[in-house]
Amino acid sequence: MSRIAYVNGRYLPHAEARVHIEDRGFQFADGVYEVVAVMAGRLVDEAGHLDRLERSLRELSIAEPVSRRVLQLVMRELIRRNRIRDGIVYMQVTRGTAARDFRFPKGVRPTLVLTAKRLANFGTPEAVASGVAVVSMPDIRWLRRDIKSVALLAQALGKQRAAEAGAYEGWQVAEDGTVTEGCSSNSWIVTGKGTLVTREPSTMILNGVTRLSLLRLARGMGIPVEERPFTIAEAQGAAEAFMSAATALVLPVTRIDGAAVGSGRPGPVTLRLREAYLAYANAEGAS
Repeated sequence: MSRIAYVNGRYLPHAEARVHIEDRGFQFADGVYEVVAVMAGRLVDEAGHLDRLERSLRELSIAEPVSRRVLQLVMRELIRRNRIRDGIVYMQVTRGTAARDFRFPKGVRPTLVLTAKRLANFGTPEAVASGVAVVSMPDIRWLRRDIKSVALLAQALGKQRAAEAGAYEGWQVAEDGTVTEGCSSNSWIVTGKGTLVTREPSTMILNGVTRLSLLRLARGMGIPVEERPFTIAEAQGAAEAFMSAATALVLPVTRIDGAAVGSGRPGPVTLRLREAYLAYANAEGAS
């Protein structure tokens, strides 16, 4: 079965989906995106992702291309047409198509593109069982990381650097030596006293939707939480570490820059949080 995409009001075969060469997303990275997990045919953390999409659009003064209700209907129709049980929906909104000019064009309709694809799992069983390696690197991104912009060149460079080092993810480090976040994930550690630590939300990081759900779940489970920066050295000396993202959920990190974290195996707090998030996503967390 061929994949189906949605482009500006039309459902099209994936291979035929097109936008204009002067779309500002292509020429200026003038747009935003969201990725929503689909589990058992249902959208996970849908409201949080749509809230963040709307916030990103407001921060860039891009008009909403359709109402939230229409977008929800399109996502569900795309899941149905692509027969997805477990996978993702990708949404992208750009300022629209106009003659190339750095200034914002007037009277232009935003471009709306959605695609969907299947995923066999969220973090492979092997990765969950043994954990993954990350490598650190300088954070070279722009200073509005709270906006989920399609300008992802720095993250692509970081992902490539991590892959060449045999690592799953790159953890980006600010000038003060503290970890901001992963190239496509939020970063977490668990201290020797069992406290869960992740950086506080600010313009320095993308406030992950999965991150927010995990914080809520952790507090409900009685796990102590601190939202503050930490260094690579602190992470290497922590009892546990993990990353979170819509496409990986909770994935244990067992090596950082070649050094084992804790026992070198996924830790109990990490695994409890992954199970808690899976239960949440398959119950009231999904819609």
